[in-house]
Amino acid sequence: MKLDPDSTKAKILNAAYALFYREGFSRVSVDAIAEAAGVTKKTIYYHLKSKDDIVADVLNSQHEYVLHRFRTWAGPDGVPLNQIIENLFAHLKDWATGDGYLGSGFTRISTELADRPGHPARTAASTHKAMTESWLSEILEPHDPIKNTALAQQIMILIEGSMSLALIHGEPGYFDGACNAAKELVERR
Repeated sequence: MKLDPDSTKAKILNAAYALFYREGFSRVSVDAIAEAAGVTKKTIYYHLKSKDDIVADVLNSQHEYVLHRFRTWAGPDGVPLNQIIENLFAHLKDWATGDGYLGSGFTRISTELADRPGHPARTAASTHKAMTESWLSEILEPHDPIKNTALAQQIMILIEGSMSLALIHGEPGYFDGACNAAKELVERR
């Protein structure tokens, strides 16, 4: 979803994302979102029906941003596959070593809502992860159209695992291990 950064809805979603990412979905109230966005609670409910809709819209709006970031990190068209993998994991590691790294916001919210499989945020996160995996599959297609789907899934597992373990242990070296494992998978295909 493309939003005018000066629009009221964009201000609400940006404020909500920052709060949800830092504090978690359950600990953030609509009042806190209103205060952070500089709007009234009534204004929030004019643009969005509920807190559940806010978090789903937040994730849907973040999807394009994150996927664009991954595409940029991969490098320009024509980059060899091993270089794409190195680029992705190097940028993930840089992100993890920066201030405020708390892992994937999509994964964090899904984990927090694990007991609510039909929740709109779970659906938005699942869609994002599936589309990211599909993008990986597209990158791999020219290299090996038959095995690209399985390989994309394996690389996605390595991305998710390294993001989570780097957060849990406070150790960005997990990205190096995941990168090496991804390159081995590519070499074996």
